[in-house]
Amino acid sequence: MRLPALAFPHSATQRHTVPKKSALPDFEAALTELEKIVEKMESGEQSLEEALAAFQRGIELTRTCQQGLKEAEQRVDKLLIQDGEARIVPGDGDQD
Repeated sequence: MRLPALAFPHSATQRHTVPKKSALPDFEAALTELEKIVEKMESGEQSLEEALAAFQRGIELTRTCQQGLKEAEQRVDKLLIQDGEARIVPGDGDQD
């Protein structure tokens, strides 16, 4: 039997840290968990308290994913400027 999320908040029972060298696996795990939360919330079968706890966890996971993407982007930028030969090209896809 699974206990309600509000009885044991994630911040008290689990610490989610993202190590710098393994950000991608943590990103993938966070994204997978976030997708499951969204599916469950969209089903409409949660109580208000469960939905609020899921929303809070979703925010935490979103931040983890954003940090993972930022770190991956920085790694790509480093690769592009390695040996001082390549230039960084901004990747703003919103200009189309």
